[in-house]
Amino acid sequence: MTKQLDLLDIQGNVIRAYGRFGYPVARYVFLNIKDEGIGRAFVGEISKKVTTSVEWGKKDNGEIKKPNWTVNIAFTYQGLKELGLPRSSLVGFSPEFVSGMKARKDILGDDGASSPEHWDPIWRKNRETRDKDVHIFITLNAQFSEDNKLLEESYNWLTSIIKKYKTGVRLLSGHLGDDGAEQDYQDAKIVLDEQGLPTSKEHFGYSDGIGDPVFEGVPYDANRIKGRGKQMADGSWAPLATGEFLLGHIDEAKEYPPAPNPILLSRNGTYMVYRKLHENVATFESYLNKHSDNFSKGKDGDAKQLKELLAAKFVGRWRDNGAPLTEAPDVASKAEFDKKFEAADDKTKDDLLSNFTYDDDMSGAKCPFSSHIRRINPRASLEMISDPKTAGALKISKNAFDTPGALSNRRRLLRRGLPYGQVIDRTKDDGNHGIIIMMINADINRQFEFVQQQWINYGNDFRAGSDKEIILGNHSADVRFPSKAVLQVDPKSDQAPYILSKIPRFVETRGGDYFFVPSMTALRMIAQGVIDPT
Repeated sequence: MTKQLDLLDIQGNVIRAYGRFGYPVARYVFLNIKDEGIGRAFVGEISKKVTTSVEWGKKDNGEIKKPNWTVNIAFTYQGLKELGLPRSSLVGFSPEFVSGMKARKDILGDDGASSPEHWDPIWRKNRETRDKDVHIFITLNAQFSEDNKLLEESYNWLTSIIKKYKTGVRLLSGHLGDDGAEQDYQDAKIVLDEQGLPTSKEHFGYSDGIGDPVFEGVPYDANRIKGRGKQMADGSWAPLATGEFLLGHIDEAKEYPPAPNPILLSRNGTYMVYRKLHENVATFESYLNKHSDNFSKGKDGDAKQLKELLAAKFVGRWRDNGAPLTEAPDVASKAEFDKKFEAADDKTKDDLLSNFTYDDDMSGAKCPFSSHIRRINPRASLEMISDPKTAGALKISKNAFDTPGALSNRRRLLRRGLPYGQVIDRTKDDGNHGIIIMMINADINRQFEFVQQQWINYGNDFRAGSDKEIILGNHSADVRFPSKAVLQVDPKSDQAPYILSKIPRFVETRGGDYFFVPSMTALRMIAQGVIDPT
């Protein structure tokens, strides 16, 4: 049995996606360090309030109360330099983290409308002087309250600390708001329905945040492992190795992920990818409407149902309740799924949404190869050679396929963050709305950047050539390089695949960077200036 992690040493936003734990509103704040010593003192004071991953509720030693609001902190590479980390520690951080997101734009496909010159001012201001660099990232998440009272309380607390240390730290402005004005923070919140009630949707209308990975050492409900862990050869599911998400722990390759010294600096820490993604809602809905009539020809169901089936093909899940296409590939099977879903309790619903594989859909006839969830987590569907005899002939280790999804298990990402803004006019792309996505991984290059470059913006691993992932792909507006995606059909049927042609860019990057999220131990060491790599 795997030993439970030291949850008191791990920051809370690493283990918890706060939006699903009763914290549906957030404010993200970025700071610049002007003085090393004052900056460390500021970090020390913030660290006293940082929310850990400890379990809330009754314990043997008393009750651990769920806080009204949470605080977490992370640093860019330049921020760690400004705080005085020794060079022999700094050189141990990953090259991607050292470079920062803007320098990785070609790898990430941040071109055209997603190019850094179009990002929010905080990310694109002239960086010739270091007083404009992002050094510290502080996240505030709060429970719902009238007039956002609790979120404002957390922000007032933070600004009071910033004011106390104003000679050494500076609050950075430059987040574009609803009216285009530059704000001192990035607000985020869950999407509300027409009655003002909270939903699990994002602005395109899809149910979001369903399949977050589970890994060893965290006290999960056993039911959450199915579909969210790793697919085993006997059909069971197991949690992923801790080292895929936390430094200082064994990963799926039975190795420790590369990390800086000393071990107390890196252990229980991780990397966070922060990206602000604008959603072109009008373009999305126009394109969906344009193709729905042709897609519907010869299929059973009314026009509205078939339009929703096409929308489901874009992502791999139906928009209303998140039903996976593997379990509800057409209108009739969706109706049967809905009956079971409506009658199920919460745990069974969770199972219905997550516990599936692509074993019976290797042709992509149910869930297309270019759909969002298949590109982000292909599960075991990329296993091409599982026959031991064939593997032996090719001189592949006989143990290479002990875990069917070995390739995808090394690319998993913990998803954090919330939508931002409100869609005022769904007939226009402009406005201030999208998703703040924060992805946690132990290796930025092997996990986030690989998925972004090879699986989202390229399709060869899926036998889809250069076809991009439909929703997040950096589709080109240049008519010389039009994007397409093939919606596969059963090879035994007499139907022809449907081609999505000239796919526009549905999502545009508006800023972001790479951050290091230290453990509580490392955070205190940074604050005290006692990092000793020897």
